Amino acid sequence: MMKKRIFPLLLSLWALLLTAACGDQAQPPVPEDGDAGGTVELTVWGAEEDEALLQELFTSFQSHYAGQADFRITYQPQGESNCKDALLGDLEGGADVFAFADDQVAALAAAGGLDPVENASSIRAASLSAAVEAASVGGELYAYPLTADNGYFLYYNKAYFTQEDVRSLERMLDAAEQAGRLVVMDWSSAWYVYAFFGNTGLEIGLNDDGLTNYCTWNGTDGPIRGVDVAQSMLSIAASPGFASRTDTEFLDGVRDGSVIAGVSGVWNAVAVQEAWGEDMGAARLPSYSCAGQQVQMASFSGCKLIGVNAYSQHPEWAARLAEWITSESGQRLRCEMRGQGPANTSAANSPEVQASPAIAALLAQSEFSQLQRVGGKFWDPVAEFAGSMAAGNPTGASLQAQLDRMVEGVTAR
Repeated sequence: MMKKRIFPLLLSLWALLLTAACGDQAQPPVPEDGDAGGTVELTVWGAEEDEALLQELFTSFQSHYAGQADFRITYQPQGESNCKDALLGDLEGGADVFAFADDQVAALAAAGGLDPVENASSIRAASLSAAVEAASVGGELYAYPLTADNGYFLYYNKAYFTQEDVRSLERMLDAAEQAGRLVVMDWSSAWYVYAFFGNTGLEIGLNDDGLTNYCTWNGTDGPIRGVDVAQSMLSIAASPGFASRTDTEFLDGVRDGSVIAGVSGVWNAVAVQEAWGEDMGAARLPSYSCAGQQVQMASFSGCKLIGVNAYSQHPEWAARLAEWITSESGQRLRCEMRGQGPANTSAANSPEVQASPAIAALLAQSEFSQLQRVGGKFWDPVAEFAGSMAAGNPTGASLQAQLDRMVEGVTAR
């Protein structure tokens, strides 16, 4: 994950700005769940790397609402990717406010962990449409959009590639081979493997039950068949300029000089910048050759959201804190401290955010991205298939048979 960048003076200024951002507004009435002078205890779950950021936001929140209640806000580290399981294990004992990945929103709402957001119209108006969609179930807003950056794009070293080179994966592989270096991507993760299938006309998605998948990645009709994608992956894997590497191995290679390009996300922006300096480039994913044509690589996208526990003892104050964390000022601070792309429209369009190469690349890739909406049986079969392709199909098994096996696993009930 990304390293913290904490500048004391800057943080102090941000705290003042956060308080001032609401200072000109009329003070709202005291929520019914906390009389002036009363005690309001709130527990907040967030990523371990967000602790310093959240403490800044807690301080500005308490300053703004000083005198309306005696706030006791407790931070507890909790991974966003498994927040749903932790919360549903004990809803009444869970956090009042929590950060989570958008693919969990439907399950949390269905289980009664989230109620619809009361001031949904103002939240929708202030947020990017894709983030609103990610926070909604059946057209109803159930959470507060926090980031719109959970996707991937291309990092590349400008010392080895031109802007024209990075439009084509094959050109990049040729350049890497000539330089004795590598272009890498993680084929052990089905999340990244979607890149090859997403713009081919072959489909993956959730059935109406919200749990099982439909998948046509083994399709034998149409301009691009499943075996065409598989053959392209084998050709890529055979290049001396390519290697399948995990995210950690990608960074290791960036630092030791063996990797000159790779597919990753904004969480690695600081580390890549530190390694490559002014030579760091970022762009949308390249196209790749498949069935005699160039196919733009796709991506899964996602957002981080802030939820308010439906079982909170102080639901109105919890909602007020969720709004504070996800406010325009709060998201600008998050971008500055954590390098994460805002879901707030004004923050996302600010010069500071637009100046980030990583976020600009993510926005460029968003045209070719799809919200990650797949059931749990998607991951392992796709990773198994891609692992075989990365290894050069060592068993020699029929590509169609392997695709059929993958789809059978993905669509299992």
